[in-house]
Amino acid sequence: MSAVVVATAFGGPEVLSVVDQPVPEPGPGQARIEVRAAGVNPVDWKVYSGRMGADPARLPMRLGSEAAGVVTAVGPGPAGTAVAGPAGPVRVGDEVIAFRAPGAYAAALIAPADALVPKPAALDWAQASALMLTGVTAWHALAATGVRRGDTVLMHGAAGGVGIMAVQLAVSRGATVIATASPPRHDFLRGLGAIAVAYGDGLAGRVRAAAPGGVAVALDLIGTGEALDVSLALVPDRSRIATIVVTPRARETGIKLLGGAPGADPGTVIRSAARLDLARLAGDGALHVFVTRTYPLSQVAAAHRMSMAGHATGKIALIP
Repeated sequence: MSAVVVATAFGGPEVLSVVDQPVPEPGPGQARIEVRAAGVNPVDWKVYSGRMGADPARLPMRLGSEAAGVVTAVGPGPAGTAVAGPAGPVRVGDEVIAFRAPGAYAAALIAPADALVPKPAALDWAQASALMLTGVTAWHALAATGVRRGDTVLMHGAAGGVGIMAVQLAVSRGATVIATASPPRHDFLRGLGAIAVAYGDGLAGRVRAAAPGGVAVALDLIGTGEALDVSLALVPDRSRIATIVVTPRARETGIKLLGGAPGADPGTVIRSAARLDLARLAGDGALHVFVTRTYPLSQVAAAHRMSMAGHATGKIALIP
């Protein structure tokens, strides 16, 4: 049996429960993971809030999509061969990151082997569990807009989970990053190599002052009207403006829509391929994973309340 988080209804964190469920043996191409940490992401609570649909047939609903842990069992591979993931054979005892791994809020998890990449030794369990979802999203945003050396990139919501990854990745590519955030987070962003500016009235003017040579790329990582307006005003090529928060107005502008929303580019191939690169960069110390706080699995509701408040700089992880 394994402790598992489920949403028993649609609503707020009060609908979450921790229950015991049997853990099956891994089937062909699968592995069983003893979870050491599971990453918390806004999409997790958006799913059970009802804002992404409220079909009662989906209840009770398991949550989470990324975890880190140890392989405890492996199913059969094709034609008697070893089960393999993106980095090669998967074996009992391997320390891995699992993504995408539906139902990751659990003490034990069955995951497809192709969702498993080796855990970098430089990361602790909480950091490892928080690397992939934000990392692949940031990677996709940079790839979709062609961020390269010499570009000046405006990032809205740069102190959020995706933004922190995108800032680091863009700086490492030789881009100049103008990062919007509330003033208390400016020192943190400067430490990542960005030029920090406050959002709010007059944002376009502050960005122009920070980037007198102009802005080549804009990434909307927060989904506000201000982010869209300023991006359209400052970036002449709309193919180099992208948002990960798809709104009706964003659809009308002709900018790039990224993610899982209807009509958006999911970037499946790009995101899948990015996992090994992200693990390598994190292992080499070139990409830092910031975990603000960890919670026991039993306190998942408190973890989600903190996530919903939006005040964390960095990620939240659950520890079974």
